[in-house]
Amino acid sequence: MNDIGVFLNASRETSDKDVISIAQRADSLGYHSFWTGEAWGRDAFTVLTMVACHTENLRLGAGIVNVFSRTPALIAQTIASLDILSQGRAILGLGSSGRIVVENWHGVPFDSPLARTREYIEIIRMALAGGPVNHQGRFYQMDRFRMISPPVQERVPIYVASLGPKNLALTGELADGWLPVWAHRGRLPDLKEAIGLGAAKAGRNITDVTVAPYIMCYAASGPEDLTHGEQLLRDHMAYYIGGMGSYYFDSFSRAGFASEAQAVRDAWSAGERERAAAAVSDQMLDSVAVLGTPEQCRSQLAQFRQAGADLPIATFPHGAGTESVRRTIEALAPQAVAR
Repeated sequence: MNDIGVFLNASRETSDKDVISIAQRADSLGYHSFWTGEAWGRDAFTVLTMVACHTENLRLGAGIVNVFSRTPALIAQTIASLDILSQGRAILGLGSSGRIVVENWHGVPFDSPLARTREYIEIIRMALAGGPVNHQGRFYQMDRFRMISPPVQERVPIYVASLGPKNLALTGELADGWLPVWAHRGRLPDLKEAIGLGAAKAGRNITDVTVAPYIMCYAASGPEDLTHGEQLLRDHMAYYIGGMGSYYFDSFSRAGFASEAQAVRDAWSAGERERAAAAVSDQMLDSVAVLGTPEQCRSQLAQFRQAGADLPIATFPHGAGTESVRRTIEALAPQAVAR
């Protein structure tokens, strides 16, 4: 299995023309899927609709939309609409996001993310199946909701972004795929085992869950560009660890980088961005990212596959230009197509 996806941020830093061009090139190179998420830029579904209209085979992943800013009925309607428009290529990625995004940006209380994710998946599944949704839950009470425009796919895949122990078990129990971010390559087998335990409790198997980690990738054109790419990766990691609440800080701490993560957070809190980036150790970088020459990047990606990644999703550090993105997707394209 040689599947690989590509993720592009939905912000306007990349023009629509370049987004379409990159997606079309990925399509021609045999990439499995195109993913985008949403935070303070554009919404994911509109961007995916644009990509759907200019590609033929790429599956279209919303990765992720959070379970606080839309109702489950609206998410079901939207992903079904994307599936119809794309003729059966939609994938729904769900996650809880974090307190900063949910409360500060959406103005919604960040409460019970695990229980809410479970209820969302249950309602969305019922809605997409085409029958009436009669649901009396903790968060939603619904009576006779029914979608009159069901999706093309009999079962639209639902992926869940998770790294915490309880969320991993939920992923194994209910999801078709797993979307970890900043997943330590060496920890992938243990994390998969946690998903497998959740799957077993539901009468499922770990093979029922596609492991699709987002992996920061940068294929450099030469030594100077390699230094540039490495700095972009350190800057990006420092932002997530120091500036995005506790979720990613906790994730890196659990992965064995507690002292480094604390150093990043302390520097970030003091407003010292360069010191925060410098606190990202070489070992941290090596464990979660793909960086080097095209050949080195292919080798490193293979190591992620060996560790248990079924569908690695190549993403790019903030500040990576269109040329570097193109170079990286060329380097990491499925071997049978690109070589």
